[in-house]
Amino acid sequence: MPAADQLTALLAPMVERHQKLVRGEAEPETDVRAQPLVLRLEKADPPTHTDALTAAARAVIRLLADPRANEEWHEEVSAWIGNRIRKVVRRARGAHWRAAEDLPGVTVKVGSAEVRAFPPGLVTELPKELSRLQVSGIELEDEPREPTEGPTLWLTPEATMTTGKAMAQVGHAVMLLAAYAQPAWLTTWTEQDFPLNVRKATKREWVDLTADDDAVAVRDAGFTEVEPGTITVLAKP
Repeated sequence: MPAADQLTALLAPMVERHQKLVRGEAEPETDVRAQPLVLRLEKADPPTHTDALTAAARAVIRLLADPRANEEWHEEVSAWIGNRIRKVVRRARGAHWRAAEDLPGVTVKVGSAEVRAFPPGLVTELPKELSRLQVSGIELEDEPREPTEGPTLWLTPEATMTTGKAMAQVGHAVMLLAAYAQPAWLTTWTEQDFPLNVRKATKREWVDLTADDDAVAVRDAGFTEVEPGTITVLAKP
């Protein structure tokens, strides 16, 4: 199956759930599932904030476009997308990073950052190679990054998020972007290997984006760092 068709089929349930969330309709959660993301964070050479976010977003979408997401990972991926979309970002270095790389997943390198995305699963069944990794403390310095072709994921200027939190949010945003995309655009973007940009919007840009019907919004559940219902990222082709 072409990668664009696979993404459309896998992400179809997400559109309906997202629209319910926009309307304010509560939806019960059954089994708690999450997708693990691991950032390589070596002490001597840490990545920059924007590179980490960009790598995280590309790792998420590349994993969903991977043939394994429609084969051996299909059951877990479908169960996760059909429920509340959670991601848990962890950090690793040295031997712990190498152990994480040995597990099935997809690694993306962008500039100074490497992020590995793993198939989602029950949070109670996380492999020990991942469960032992630290979740907190992912807060990176930033420096400007030259824009590339491709869509932009716009971070809100109205809420403060750590690097780890923002990585999860752009991961949600890239899924929504693909879920709502027109088929021809999605095919082209897939063939280009998902180029994208991550930027923090100015207040003026944010006002314009929130009024744009073509922009899709990530509304956070409010479990960590931000208030429930906060729009954290807006994505637009």
